[in-house]
Amino acid sequence: MSNFSRQDISEILLRSAEVKQLTAAQCSDLALSAARMIAKSLKAGGKLMLCGNGGSAGDSQHIAAEFVATLNHKNPRPGLAALALTTDTSFLTAYANDFGFEGVFRRQVEALGREGDVLIGISTSGNSANVVAACEAARAKGIQVIALTGEGGGKLADAADLLIAVPSDVTMHIQESHIALGHVITFAVEHILTPS
Repeated sequence: MSNFSRQDISEILLRSAEVKQLTAAQCSDLALSAARMIAKSLKAGGKLMLCGNGGSAGDSQHIAAEFVATLNHKNPRPGLAALALTTDTSFLTAYANDFGFEGVFRRQVEALGREGDVLIGISTSGNSANVVAACEAARAKGIQVIALTGEGGGKLADAADLLIAVPSDVTMHIQESHIALGHVITFAVEHILTPS
């Protein structure tokens, strides 16, 4: 029988809340800048692309869904152009099988991205090779890059136009803050494009 207790659960949740409080203090201005960048692109006919691995792949899909559907079904609005580069299993497996996994996101950015688009690259370490490659390819095409990372930013710090680095080195707490940031960025974009 495990000695893991209710107190252990409570401490994990409180640490998560503390990371979100630090994120609110340190990243709110950056999140607003990200929202303005995305809104400007969408207003000009651009789109938002997102990529990441594992939990960050799930976050990419989650955030893209909020843009295309709506953050709040009680506040309907037109769909916003967003695309998770993590969802096409036929492409991902074909390209990875033939050329390796490091280029799977870069290839999609090269094929689908257009100048004026925005790419969000998500990596808790900031060092995911395929995300870094996608961000470098995006900037070469005139696509602005937002990086969502953990503390320090890793290699993405130099590959992004805007770095939002959650002040933690604990993967689960970084990911929890990433999805919170995704929600508030979506909320801000909605309000910038369709002010009430």
